[in-house]
Amino acid sequence: MFKVVLAGAALAIAVPALAQPTEVADPYGAGSISKGRYTAVERKLQAAYEKGDRSPEVLLNLAAIRLQEKRATEARDLYKAVLSQPNADMATLNGAAGSHEVAQRGLAGALAMLD
Repeated sequence: MFKVVLAGAALAIAVPALAQPTEVADPYGAGSISKGRYTAVERKLQAAYEKGDRSPEVLLNLAAIRLQEKRATEARDLYKAVLSQPNADMATLNGAAGSHEVAQRGLAGALAMLD
C-alpha cells in the first residue's frame, strides 16, 4: 500500500519533491508544506514525533520542513533515522518511491547544505 507523504528529497537543494495529497486525506500535512505553510504542520508532526511516532511519513515531512528552514543538521538526522528503518513504499509527485530513496535524496541535499 502506498502512503501519500511529502517526500523530503531536495532537488537543486532548495526545492523538495512533494506528494500531491487530496485536501481531505492529508494526515501528514504535505499539502500545507508544499504551499510553504509550515507552522501548524510542524507543530503536529513534532507532537507526533515527541509521542514516539517514528514513521517514515513523520520523519520525512519533518526533515523536509527542516531542510526548507535551512536546519540541515536536524534534517540530516531525520533522514538517517528513516534509513535505519525498513524501506517503505511512498507516493510522491515523481511517482512511487521507497522511503530509503526519498531519504537518500534528502540526505544529499542536507549534506550539501552543510558543506
